[in-house]
Amino acid sequence: MTYDFTSILDRKGHDALAVDNIGAPGSVFPAPDEGFDPIPMWVADMNFPVAPSIIRAIEDRLAYPTFGYYRPSDAYYQAIIDWHRIRKGVVDLEPRHIGYENGVLGGVISALSAFAAPGDPVLLHSPTYVGFTECINDNGFRIVHSLLVRDEKGVWRMDFEDMERRLAEEHIHVAVFCSPHNPCGRVWERWEIERALELYKKYDCVVISDEIWSDIVRPGVTHIPTQSISEDARLRTIALYAPSKTFNLAGLIGSYHVIYNDYLRDRMESKGKKTHYNSMNVLSQHALIGAYGPEGQAWADELNQVIADNVDWACDYIDDHFEGVSVFRPQGTYMLFIDCTEWCEKHGRDIEWVLRAGWRVGVDWQDGRVFHGPCHIRVNLALPLSRVQEAFERLDAHVFNA
Repeated sequence: MTYDFTSILDRKGHDALAVDNIGAPGSVFPAPDEGFDPIPMWVADMNFPVAPSIIRAIEDRLAYPTFGYYRPSDAYYQAIIDWHRIRKGVVDLEPRHIGYENGVLGGVISALSAFAAPGDPVLLHSPTYVGFTECINDNGFRIVHSLLVRDEKGVWRMDFEDMERRLAEEHIHVAVFCSPHNPCGRVWERWEIERALELYKKYDCVVISDEIWSDIVRPGVTHIPTQSISEDARLRTIALYAPSKTFNLAGLIGSYHVIYNDYLRDRMESKGKKTHYNSMNVLSQHALIGAYGPEGQAWADELNQVIADNVDWACDYIDDHFEGVSVFRPQGTYMLFIDCTEWCEKHGRDIEWVLRAGWRVGVDWQDGRVFHGPCHIRVNLALPLSRVQEAFERLDAHVFNA
């Protein structure tokens, strides 16, 4: 490996919610028992040093001593265009199709507000990212879930019959589509996206496609941009992206939309402008340019291999050591969504007990119930492999085989 994915960072006190929230007043994550240090495996940020090209880009900008008002540069737009061409095979992206968003969730709400009224139904798949649940409910829209189902091989799939029934019965005209899916880790195949978009077309839905995880996929797996499926998909979809998951830049704030349809883009940008706070931090701009350059691409390739290795190690360990615990080996994201139903039934425990037993030994994983997983836990694997191994050995000794 050219880049550092093995150093164990002491992030405490360095603006890191992942660790600073553990044991803090009012936090759901208690401090671990004596003798155990916390291993942050909950919120979706990474415990790796960022790509060196990002640090250099920010340092270069800091060398010039003014930070006044500005407009996004041509270099910003070109970095996004180049990234999408090289990484996603997109050849028709132009600066006018790209617009800044303070965050993907803010973009979701701008889009919903432009094309639905409070109280209107919105289709989402379940399990559901907790951020969707909170922002959509907070803004008065009504979530209608279509449950994903696991097939005979344990792969999460969309239930197209259920989707159509809900679209028809609820008169739904806006859908939030998560690709790759969080928390299940599916990278949808082309035919799956085609089937979903056929339904959205049939029922005249505006599609808000969250593709923030689209650059974290297993080697050999291909993410298909929703807008590339067909001309209709291109024109009915508001796609939301960010470098934050791929490059761990959430603290700098900076997402963007890709919208080809002039009408959709006009309405989306109108909503975003009226807030008067949807504007980019200058360091965020330069961080994106540093991330999306050639060195950032090489770094991202290594990251994907590191995550795939962590996923394989963790899933193999679960299969070999945690009888009654099941997991789909994610094709994208760096999160596991583990199902403890059988283990809990066999051992007379509930998921609350499992969660707290992990927390007591410093494994700070996340309650899956907020993602609509009734006996599930979400686990972040974007840590050095040595820390992943330490966490699972603790779970073996003190939780699942105690």
